[in-house]
Amino acid sequence: MNNEFKEYITFVVKTKDGNEVEMAVIDQFEFENKGYVAAALVDGDTVSDEGCFIYRVKVGEEDFKVEKITNQIDYNRVAEAYMEMI
Repeated sequence: MNNEFKEYITFVVKTKDGNEVEMAVIDQFEFENKGYVAAALVDGDTVSDEGCFIYRVKVGEEDFKVEKITNQIDYNRVAEAYMEMI
C-alpha cells in the first residue's frame, strides 16, 4: 500500500446552486493551443477518485484562473482529447 502524501494545487468553484466546492488539479494539458486542467473534488483532506472535471485555465504571472466550459460540444471535444492523451 502506498501512503505517499501528494500535495495538490487547489481552487474553488461555485456550483449551479451557489455552493462553493474545492477542486484539486490532477493534471494540466493543452488542446488546440489553449490551456486546460483536469480536476477532482476535494473531500476533507482527500482528493476524490470519483470523476474528473475539465476547466479552461488562464495562467497569469503569479496565479491562474479557471473557467467552466459552458458549451457542451466544446466540453465533450476537450474531454475526449484528454482521455486520448492519458
